[in-house]
Amino acid sequence: MGPIGENEFFFLMQGLKWTVLLAIVGFIGGGIFGILIALLRTSKTKVARRITAGYIGVFQGTPLLMQLFVVYYGVALLGIEVNAWIAVAIAFTLHASAFLGEIWRGSIEAVPKGQTEAANALGLHYVSRMKDVILPQALKISMPATIGFLVQLIKGTSLAAIVGFIELTRAGQIISNQTYRPLLVFGIVGAIYFIICWPLSHAGSGLEKRMAKAVR
Repeated sequence: MGPIGENEFFFLMQGLKWTVLLAIVGFIGGGIFGILIALLRTSKTKVARRITAGYIGVFQGTPLLMQLFVVYYGVALLGIEVNAWIAVAIAFTLHASAFLGEIWRGSIEAVPKGQTEAANALGLHYVSRMKDVILPQALKISMPATIGFLVQLIKGTSLAAIVGFIELTRAGQIISNQTYRPLLVFGIVGAIYFIICWPLSHAGSGLEKRMAKAVR
């Protein structure tokens, strides 16, 4: 058994860096496209609703692992060479956009109808109505579910190792193979995930409880 020293710990931190960056890129990119999907899902255009419903259905109905494979190898089949980082960033962005789009669609529809009617009575056009009246309230309603999805996204980054991307879990596997101390190494990896995810989960639960009290 080899020792776990400074070099191994530094390698784990490098993996953690890529885990966090991948989660941030996927969440922000997914958020941008997710807003568009949510707006199209709640639009009056039947075609737009059906297309976005199909898009969401594909990503919610298939494993993230398969989505990573399809993006990584599918892009290569088109003759475009991309490194693992770009491929997994695209896959996580698409994955997050579908889930966030559906979360925010539900939040938009949860805003009381009277708010929309009042905005229409004031003569607000669609952009102003959504930007100033509906979306701020929908964002507040969606916060617990959005935070919950972010936690799942962070843990889901461990699947990126399947296409050769070295994030926290893959870094732990490499160190475990070198030191023959899997229990210790993955105990440290698990503790790092817990330190990142538990505060987010706790914050989401707290928000949900406060919102439930406010409704009563």
